[in-house]
Amino acid sequence: MPSTTIAILPSSAPRLAALSLALLLAACANGPQEDAVSTRPTTPENLAQTQQPRILPAPLPNPVPAAPNVRPEPAPPVSTPPAAPAAKLREETRRAGAADASRELAAPAHFAVMPAPSVHHAQPEQRERYQSLTANPMQQVAQAPVSTFSIDVDTGSYSNVRRMLNAGQLPPADAVRVEELVNYFPYDYAPPQGKHPFAVHTELAAAPWKSGNVLMRIAIKGQDLAKASLPPANLVFLVDVSGSMHSPDKLPLLQSSLKLLVNELRPQDRITLVTYAGNTSVVLPPTSGSERVRIAAAIDGLRAGGSTAGASGIALAYQAAQQAFIPEGINRILLATDGDFNVGVTDFRQLKSMVEEKRQSGIALSTLGFGSGNYNEQLMEQLADAGDGAYTYIDNLMEGHKLLANEMSSTLATIARDVKIQVEFNPAAVREYRLIGYENRALKREDFNNDRVDAGDIGAGHTVTALYELTLADGKGLVDDLRYGRAATAAPTATNELAHVKLRYKQPGAQSSQLLDSVVMREAVKPATQMSSEFRFATAVAGFGQLLRGGEHTGAWRYDDVRALAVQGVGADRYGYRGEFLRMVDLAKSLATRVPGEVQARAGER
Repeated sequence: MPSTTIAILPSSAPRLAALSLALLLAACANGPQEDAVSTRPTTPENLAQTQQPRILPAPLPNPVPAAPNVRPEPAPPVSTPPAAPAAKLREETRRAGAADASRELAAPAHFAVMPAPSVHHAQPEQRERYQSLTANPMQQVAQAPVSTFSIDVDTGSYSNVRRMLNAGQLPPADAVRVEELVNYFPYDYAPPQGKHPFAVHTELAAAPWKSGNVLMRIAIKGQDLAKASLPPANLVFLVDVSGSMHSPDKLPLLQSSLKLLVNELRPQDRITLVTYAGNTSVVLPPTSGSERVRIAAAIDGLRAGGSTAGASGIALAYQAAQQAFIPEGINRILLATDGDFNVGVTDFRQLKSMVEEKRQSGIALSTLGFGSGNYNEQLMEQLADAGDGAYTYIDNLMEGHKLLANEMSSTLATIARDVKIQVEFNPAAVREYRLIGYENRALKREDFNNDRVDAGDIGAGHTVTALYELTLADGKGLVDDLRYGRAATAAPTATNELAHVKLRYKQPGAQSSQLLDSVVMREAVKPATQMSSEFRFATAVAGFGQLLRGGEHTGAWRYDDVRALAVQGVGADRYGYRGEFLRMVDLAKSLATRVPGEVQARAGER
């Protein structure tokens, strides 16, 4: 029997399904026959009489030819029933399909012998959402001498950028937040020695991308806590199991990542598992960390399907966390999702206000982002900020291990809340300044002393880095002086002071803040050759992020310059994060070379 596949239109197939199988079996029982479809003229009348469906194996793409001059052995005789039943089945099949055939097969082209269809997986619709950001401009010290911002320990932008580069595409400019790229890496800063839970360090050196300018680094190192010394944890895993999570890089990766954290739990820790899709439910009530098998089984049992009622899930998670609340302990919700909320409260501002209100209960909310195509990064990042938590993005299991195993202490335990930085520049010594990154962390000047204004939190062992680019008073600035502006004046003894750095923070559970401050002297400026290795690497990463955003302030600096500077700061690289960064720089260079001007064009579109 020839190997052909006959396409049957969908509306007639259900009526013929049962009879078709019986007819096929009967026809095969009668022995080899000539295929009526392939030997009779293809006319509407003949088609109506011969539309028995045939289920046949598709031909091999490259069939192996038989050996020449070799005749196949005839098949052994098969005992067959009388032919009458097969004829009767053909007649019944013809009558059942005649009406559909005359209506749907008006032309021979609608009923053709064709190869088996190939499997095609539709690509997800690209509707990822990012917050629109404009890079901080150069500010004249004479006009705006004070810069105030909230610290940021989010790292999601880095791993999301890595995901895009590995997929062969340059990221959109708004997906690149430079401070999150810089703070993705742990730095070897000196730990705190006094009563404060973190230490603050400053360093100055020549800017590599603009001759004459200076970079000022503000580095914060949080007190490290061993896992054994952490207070007991009340953790609620809030997991999105909606239909949008049905993808290998979403729910399956999420499950594997959460189980890495389960392996780090102690008997005094409690885990609650809450899921949401069209409905919400508590899949696992508060369970001791010693019951790892039970917790892992509950995670493995999750299945994706349905719509996404994210707001209801958040409300239930806070309720569950409150019921299992541990005084003086770690109380945190880990929201794992692609952020594609489509049922219930979906308005961004309402969701953020909801989380801001709930954080007053002493329960923090962190977000773990997954997936692509429909990823809502803006929601993920802003919900974490509102919930006194951190935003991270998990693009592979190695990232899950970094976040939930290697850095578990800093992910879960908060050592300082509402950390704000304010820098006052001396107009007699500094002409202009620019804060690199932190565009969505800017605060008003008066917010610095207002303890009711929320800011970022620091986890145990966290390092936080902020970079300013400075034009000194005797340098050439980007902004012209005002013709009628008042000249800056300063006491002669103050000209050696570049800036006054102040930092405010709250102890966990405290309502009032504490102040740290220091003065940065001009004599501390080093030539580029004397930068510390940690400063070199942070500067290289900051330059890389600026290039991905369009390179507005980096002049002639290019990816080769990024790599050359980063290589000098790789150091011991215990986990290989910095070596991976070098490979990302190479990949970005290759992609930018393949599509010349793409980065600049994307930045201009904003």
